[in-house]
Amino acid sequence: MPSKRFKKALELVDSNKSYTLAQAIEVLQKFPRAKFNESIDLAFALGVDPKQSDQMVRGTCGLPHGSGKTVRVLAFTKPGAAAEAAVAAGAEYVGFEDLIKKCTEGWTDFDVAIATPEAMTEVRKLGKVLGPRGLMPNPKTGTVTDDLAKAVKEVKAGRVEFKIDKTANVHVAVGKASFKPDQIADNARGLIETIVKSRPASAKGQFVKSCTLSLTMSPPIRLDLKEFGIN
Repeated sequence: MPSKRFKKALELVDSNKSYTLAQAIEVLQKFPRAKFNESIDLAFALGVDPKQSDQMVRGTCGLPHGSGKTVRVLAFTKPGAAAEAAVAAGAEYVGFEDLIKKCTEGWTDFDVAIATPEAMTEVRKLGKVLGPRGLMPNPKTGTVTDDLAKAVKEVKAGRVEFKIDKTANVHVAVGKASFKPDQIADNARGLIETIVKSRPASAKGQFVKSCTLSLTMSPPIRLDLKEFGIN
């Protein structure tokens, strides 16, 4: 059964209407709030076939105002300058064999894993542990790199990853309920534009079928994407 709060929020949304981003944010901020600082999420339904490798949609986007989330970073690298740079950049966990052993035993108490190309020869063995949780370092998302310091700083500053699921949907948090309207708008606009640019060359027809904005505990608000050149 929907909560009283959800029902009240539902009364504020016209399910037959598509809202401009500014209008959607205005409605979003009128929703009754939960007892915690909810995430603001964008959900996309894309016109691709996730079963086709050439239609994979995956990448990263730097949010101008960050995601509002404290990101715990693990860096896989051998002792030396790279490890020291990762520590200086703010990575919570830095190591190699010790962290690989810990992850093998099931530990995944971090949000993003980064690795040097050299370290990946061993880190690949963690595929079954980190893969299902979306924590596996990947060159396509900038989490396999020789410049650990840069990668750590970007993740800490609000770089988010996105990847289509089995039903060709993408869900990404673009802020917190406590954010100001302009911060929400800047972050949402940046992600929408990045998603549009990530269209695979092999995709046919309409790429972005729909996009909604919502809070963790709220109904979705459908966006009118004409302002982003999407009809």
